[in-house]
Amino acid sequence: MSVNLSSRNAAGRDQAVMMKVDFQCVKNNTDHHTNEITLERLIIRRGKAFSLTVSAEKLNPEDIQITVETGPGACEQKGTRSSFSSSCPAPGPAPGSAPGSAPGSAPAPGSGSWSVSVSSSSSSSAGLSVTCPSSACVGLYSLTLRSGSCAASFERAVTVLFNPWCADDSVFLPSEAERQEYVMNEQGIVYKGVDEYITSMSWDFGQFEDDIVDICLKMLDLNPKCVKDAQEDHSARCNPIYISRVISTMINSDDDKGVLMGQWDGSYIGGVVPTKWSSSVEILRRWIKYDCHPVKFGQCWVFAAVMCTVLRCLGIPCRVVTNYQSAHDTDQNLLVDEYFSDYGVRPKRDLDSVWNYHVWVEGWMRRPDLSKDSLYDGWQVLDPTPQEKSSGIYCCGPAPVKAVLQGHTDVQYDVPFVFGEVNADKVTWLVMANGSKKKILSDTKSVGQNISTKAVGSNSRLDITDQYKHAEGSVKERAVFDEATKRVTGLKPSEAPRPTVQMNISLDSPPLNGTDIKLKLVLKSQNTKAQDLSLKMSAQVMRYTGTPAADVWSNSSDIQLQPNTEQTLPFTVPFAAYGPKMLDNNCIKVSAIATEKTETKETYLAEKDIVPHSPALDLTVIGTPLQDSEMSAEVVFENPLPAPLKNCSVTLTGSGLLKNTEKSSAVELGPGQRIRLKVQFRPYRLGPKKLVANFDSSTFRNIKASVDVNVRPATPALVLLNFSK
Repeated sequence: MSVNLSSRNAAGRDQAVMMKVDFQCVKNNTDHHTNEITLERLIIRRGKAFSLTVSAEKLNPEDIQITVETGPGACEQKGTRSSFSSSCPAPGPAPGSAPGSAPGSAPAPGSGSWSVSVSSSSSSSAGLSVTCPSSACVGLYSLTLRSGSCAASFERAVTVLFNPWCADDSVFLPSEAERQEYVMNEQGIVYKGVDEYITSMSWDFGQFEDDIVDICLKMLDLNPKCVKDAQEDHSARCNPIYISRVISTMINSDDDKGVLMGQWDGSYIGGVVPTKWSSSVEILRRWIKYDCHPVKFGQCWVFAAVMCTVLRCLGIPCRVVTNYQSAHDTDQNLLVDEYFSDYGVRPKRDLDSVWNYHVWVEGWMRRPDLSKDSLYDGWQVLDPTPQEKSSGIYCCGPAPVKAVLQGHTDVQYDVPFVFGEVNADKVTWLVMANGSKKKILSDTKSVGQNISTKAVGSNSRLDITDQYKHAEGSVKERAVFDEATKRVTGLKPSEAPRPTVQMNISLDSPPLNGTDIKLKLVLKSQNTKAQDLSLKMSAQVMRYTGTPAADVWSNSSDIQLQPNTEQTLPFTVPFAAYGPKMLDNNCIKVSAIATEKTETKETYLAEKDIVPHSPALDLTVIGTPLQDSEMSAEVVFENPLPAPLKNCSVTLTGSGLLKNTEKSSAVELGPGQRIRLKVQFRPYRLGPKKLVANFDSSTFRNIKASVDVNVRPATPALVLLNFSK
């Protein structure tokens, strides 16, 4: 990019002298791993030099002054302004000397300095190498160049991002394979379901779509801290701890003009059902299109996936993480109470709960604010889902995963809450008809299962539970729990007695949505005497947050359990009962409560979460995946039910492949009928991409399918010339 400005406009002098500046966007953006975003403007990563070429009639290469500024009221003391020259680079303030509003002590605003050196020169031009310090504030910079009577000024010249390739940057990630996965990969996988049946869905992060970087910077400008004090906020943007906490706030709309509005009550009038989303790009574009009003609606995996897009775009390594049997410990005493009545899960007044799964992100960064060594460096939990307030606003983290593992619940930020999510003890109570409560189970093992993220370089699932907690039931795990409890409450937890009857619910075969679900209850006595039991079984359709949406089936019976024996009871939950209630709900909770017919009335509990498998959605791609070469995709869904499906539609998305979302019209499908969507497209960006298809209807909601498309450069056509006389 070359720009001509007269010195009258740039420097306010009467004698206009032309200066041209070539920002070398293709070379610089490629060197800085930002060429996927654009080649039309300069986007660099801090801590690495970039090249400029300046030319003018009276240019003095030994005396070129450059000034860069970001944010309002830019100044050297805040680290938002720097003036330096080819003859005498001006150092910034000493590290740690400048004030800043960022949580954490490093990097200090303005620590390090910009510099420039001359790489080549002639009487009228010079090649410059400009270095942005590894602790520079991220964001959009203006740039002014002067040499004698020549000058040029650019309001929106350079965008600076974090640099995980730079060892001095606080987001430095040593592994190139991990940088490719956690910074450069625009596609990913989000895990859902339940711990015994983990499902996955493809997600289009799309962080390098050309408008996303500006949307992310707009998000920073609208955050409450910036609105309150823009100068301090821009100064604090050198710090990934601060930035990640701000983004956690801005993804939800509870305190500000955030991106997404959450909704969990099953009513989605006026918005999009959360299960329908499969792309951050569409959400972020809607937010910016409608004057930054919140997009309706999101739930935890949507909040997390959008935050992953923003952090990767800004240069902070990020991955999406799913925790199964995730506790929501509102009072942060590391205990979660669950209430049952004889018909199953009982709605409750307090907000403690165990979600089937919960999704957050991890960002990679150093934590010098917590330790002088690297004790808490590395992955940090960040959760944009608005659950509990942190320092008065709805955000969570960054909480060091290493602190969670060690039970260091007195470490910032929000470690007690995250520790509770993965390792709280669950206490189950039976609520009697008169309202009294009876403790029937204390469970130290079920919370925090199969903590999952996408593996590096493949579509397989990586289990990272051991990064959050030691093996359940181990001496180390209990010791860490005791340490965490002591740091939070000052108390040591008590042990619960082992019940004399063990109960377990299991499936006969994988449950298919649209069919009856066959199960069995196994009761095992560890008593020396026969036991007469009153047995009540129930099935409830549940929201994934652990709250019941509808009671769909129940059964009562009396049994006699012989001493030291095992008894099996088969039972069926019919589709006619659960089908109409599933829709946007996550699973079916089947529970059994057995009560002894004795004066003690000892009570035993078994429960199982079931996610019925969805029918198949077929997605096929035809053609050679070459840039700007024509390809086609076809999505097909067949109605497997003996009854019609209403309001059936198919959508198709894919960053780097489709410029816009493709959608079919809504139709009704009779039994065995199919809906098809055929799309012609030309891939417009190189590298691994992903097409994501979605089928929606009034019965089966938002079934997903995806196909990987690795786009290669097109080979120039071979031209044959025939010379004839």
